[in-house]
Amino acid sequence: MASYILRRILYMVPILFGVMVITFVVFNVVTRPEEMARRMLGPRASQQQVEEWKKQRGYDKPLFLNLKGEGGFLDTQFVLAVRQMATFDLGVSDATGEPISQMIRRGILPSLCLTLPAFALGLFLSVSIALLLVFVRESLIDRWGVVLSVAVMSVPIIVYVIFGQWLAASWLNYFPAFGFNPEGFSTVRFIALPVAIMVLSGLGSDVRLYRAIFLEEIKADYIRTAQAKGASGTRVLFTHVLKNGLISLITLVVSSLPFLIMGTLVIENFFGVPGLGNMAVKAITTSDFALVRANVYFGSILFLVGLLITDLCYAAADPRIRLR
Repeated sequence: MASYILRRILYMVPILFGVMVITFVVFNVVTRPEEMARRMLGPRASQQQVEEWKKQRGYDKPLFLNLKGEGGFLDTQFVLAVRQMATFDLGVSDATGEPISQMIRRGILPSLCLTLPAFALGLFLSVSIALLLVFVRESLIDRWGVVLSVAVMSVPIIVYVIFGQWLAASWLNYFPAFGFNPEGFSTVRFIALPVAIMVLSGLGSDVRLYRAIFLEEIKADYIRTAQAKGASGTRVLFTHVLKNGLISLITLVVSSLPFLIMGTLVIENFFGVPGLGNMAVKAITTSDFALVRANVYFGSILFLVGLLITDLCYAAADPRIRLR
C-alpha cells in the first residue's frame, strides 16, 4: 500500500503543475498587471503607486523568460508562482496585501463549522430515508417519497436561504440572520440555520440517488438467496444492501471532501460566515486574482487527495479490489 500511495502522490505532481500553468495563463496573460493594479488602487492612482504595487507582488518581472539579465533568465513571474505553490507560500492578496496562507487558515474553521455538521446530518438522513423507501418500495410511501424528493431538489437554494432567514430569524427570532461567533454555544446559534438549509437543499437529490443505488442492489441474485434462506427485511437492508452499496456511497461521499473544506459560496455569503467560500466570493468580486489562483490550487490538491482516499476506501470496503 505504501508504494501505491507514493506512486499516486508522484502522479499528482504533473497534474498540479498543469493546474498552475493554466491558472497562471488565465490570470496573468489575459489580464495585464497594469490593469490589475488600476483595479485595486483606483483610476486616480499615480504611475509611481502602480509600479510600487506591482513590485511588492512580483508583477514587475517578465512573464516566462527574463531577457534583461537582471536576476537571471528564470527571474520571472511564472517561476515565482511555481516556487510559491510548490512551497505552499501562496503569496499575498492583491487587494489587502495580507498573506494568503494566513487568510486560508483563518477561514478553514468557520467553513468546517458549517460543512461538517451539514455533511454528517445530511448523509445520515438521506441514507436512512433511502433505505426506508427501498424497504417499502412500490408502496404509496415510496411514491410520495420520490415526489417530495423531486420537489425539494427543484427549489433553488437561494429560495431556502431567503425563506429561512425570514421565518426563523426575522419572524420567529430563533436564530441570528447574519454573522458568526466562534465562542461556545453562540457558535451553535449562528450555524444552526445555515446548516439546516444546507441539509434540506441537498436532501432531495441525495435521497433519489441513494434510493436508486439501493434498488439496484436489492434486485441482485445474492439478495434473493439471502431472502430464500429466511433473512429478515432489516437484515437484508443493513447487512447486504447497505454493505454492498458502499462502493457507490464512498465515491459520492469522498468526492465531497474538497467542498467540505472549501466551504459553500452561497450560504457563507448570505449569512456572513467568514469562511473560505465567502472569501472566494469576495476575491472574485474584487478581482483579487492572487487569492482566486490560490483557491484554485488549494482546491485541486483537495480534489486529488479525495481521489486517493476514495481508492483506499474501495480496497477497505471490497476485498476483491487490490491496490497495485
